[in-house]
Amino acid sequence: MVYAFTAEAQWETEYNLTGGLSMPSVNKSCMDGSGSYIFVVWDDSRDGNFEIYYKRSTNSGQNWEADTRLTTDPAVSAIPTVTVLGTFVHITWVDFRNGNPEIYYKRSTDYGSSWEAVVRLTNDPASSFFPVISASGTDLHVAWVDERNGNNEIYYKRSTNRGVSWEADFRLTQDPSISDNVSIVSSGLFVHIVWKDTRDGNSEIYYKRSINAGVSWEAVSRLTNDPDESYNTGMSVTGANVHIVWVEYLSGSREIYYKRSTDNGLNWDAGIRLTNNSALSDFPAVISSGSYVHTAWTDNRDGNSEIYYKRSTDGGASWNNSITRLTNDPEESKVPSVYVTGSALHVVWDDKRLGGSPELFYKFNSTGNPVGITGTYSEITDKFSLSQNYPNPFNPTTSFGFRIAEFGFVSLEIFDILGRNVETLVGCELNPGTYKADWDASDHPAGVYFYRLSTAGFTETKKMMLVK
Repeated sequence: MVYAFTAEAQWETEYNLTGGLSMPSVNKSCMDGSGSYIFVVWDDSRDGNFEIYYKRSTNSGQNWEADTRLTTDPAVSAIPTVTVLGTFVHITWVDFRNGNPEIYYKRSTDYGSSWEAVVRLTNDPASSFFPVISASGTDLHVAWVDERNGNNEIYYKRSTNRGVSWEADFRLTQDPSISDNVSIVSSGLFVHIVWKDTRDGNSEIYYKRSINAGVSWEAVSRLTNDPDESYNTGMSVTGANVHIVWVEYLSGSREIYYKRSTDNGLNWDAGIRLTNNSALSDFPAVISSGSYVHTAWTDNRDGNSEIYYKRSTDGGASWNNSITRLTNDPEESKVPSVYVTGSALHVVWDDKRLGGSPELFYKFNSTGNPVGITGTYSEITDKFSLSQNYPNPFNPTTSFGFRIAEFGFVSLEIFDILGRNVETLVGCELNPGTYKADWDASDHPAGVYFYRLSTAGFTETKKMMLVK
């Protein structure tokens, strides 16, 4: 018998990431990670002008290292975004060091332990701003808003060697109206971009994709069609499933909407309204992992801006009726970013509860994303064990069977040949029983990997081979 694994959702206490020193920007894409590593970037004025700062956790958010300043220039550096794949951490932001806003880039090849020199990505006397970045394999994809054509247009640039070199700028939109508020995600050869566009007289959500890693782009598709405004997009991708959230202005209220494609953007389902309240709902963020889709947003239904959360457990086909309020403070909490590591869900947001400038606050739910974990039968076992993965060798998916003899915290981690954690599949408390976890290694290179099951009284490691 196969039965679904369900963990009791528990949100941990909120944690102040910036310690009373920062002035972070309003930025909804400031968190990403790899395995048990989580990375947060923000802009900060503690040194007299806005600079880019960075912070990381190496154990899925349980502890955080000190803040690291990544830019050192008297001009403004602001609005950073981050993407992570394997050991590589990539950051883009807007920088005024050359007299007008340009897009800059910086990377780390060792999980953020050290950082290479700054690289300027754009070079035009007009303004370039609001960059977003995504990684897939060795490819990096950057999109931004650019005024070089006299109005706001969406531009794109890529690197095929993890940021060592960059190709020329490419203009994605061709319309005299305003195009801005861009989001980008990638998976394999597919690159997906959404943005807000006023070409039809009011703000609508538009979409464009590449099926060959950014070499060429298909025609523009309009995803919304409503006389009211649509804006503030967020996007996530898992395999062929693309998920989009946005804000819809309806009869004086702002609501959160959701739309998905299950075939890499070729076709799109009808939009689903996720909120229904006369108060303002804004700044949605979304993250997907297997059959779970998570969204968080800013909502003032209780009289001031708070962070709210909702999820789908069937890939976005339907959404739980319940909405969870994540913050409860009389001061303003807004602009969340969401990320998952294994079975854990992480949220970071701007918060003014300490008075004055906003701080970055963080909280996580260690069992909020129980994706890929199933019980294979209901009998209670009296011993711990870890089975050989099947299939092995594999490409790109494989499964791991394991037995848990007593209730407690369980971790199932994947390591590369150098002993670096590349994925945490399980990281939560489990009851006694027999379980199966799945791993999709589509974004990892071929080679030898190790997987390790750990509990309070048991540890076992086995080897496997990914072939491509």
